Amino acid sequence: MADMGEFRDAVIAWAAGGPGDPARELAALLSVRVAVLLEGPSDVAAVDALAASRGRDLAAEGICVLPMGGAMSVGRFAHLLGPSGLGLRLTGLCDERERPYYTRGWERAGAAPDGIFVCAADLEDELIRALGPARVEELVRAEGDLRPLRTFLRQPAQQGSTSQQQLRRFFGTKKGRKIHYGRVLVEALDRDRVPAPLEGLLAGL
Repeated sequence: MADMGEFRDAVIAWAAGGPGDPARELAALLSVRVAVLLEGPSDVAAVDALAASRGRDLAAEGICVLPMGGAMSVGRFAHLLGPSGLGLRLTGLCDERERPYYTRGWERAGAAPDGIFVCAADLEDELIRALGPARVEELVRAEGDLRPLRTFLRQPAQQGSTSQQQLRRFFGTKKGRKIHYGRVLVEALDRDRVPAPLEGLLAGL
């Protein structure tokens, strides 16, 4: 039986130059109505974790949460999935520096611009700020990563940086770590501490 993961894979293959028929057929079969365009898998992990904490099954609601492999791909995905393509409603989360790519992509696809939610630096930065560095370090300890963190913090390049900057960089030092902590940090948030861009994205779905 087809699932949203198959649709996601079909869209990614389509955006890479493959045929569009598999994505079109799956969109109809699964009654897909919204595409959430995210820069990478760590953002997907965070959105999925927040949805689960609110008791929501986004796939069952016809919502596809999709990592594009970088913000510069947003124009292609928006064109294929938005009003100019499959006719899905578009929404997404991006970093402030990537906002122009999203804005142009939305405009060219004929999508409503109010579906773009913007993080100041990136989502990890928003989550660390919401929890506070001390709480994030507690979570790193609980996940068994305290020793790698201490080794990282001793590097000369990290001297003079704030704790928040150091933690943000640490999460990007090992493949899969940003994805893992995207979920861990969201699950640790109190409901009233969810960063505004992430809260706004989920509330609009």
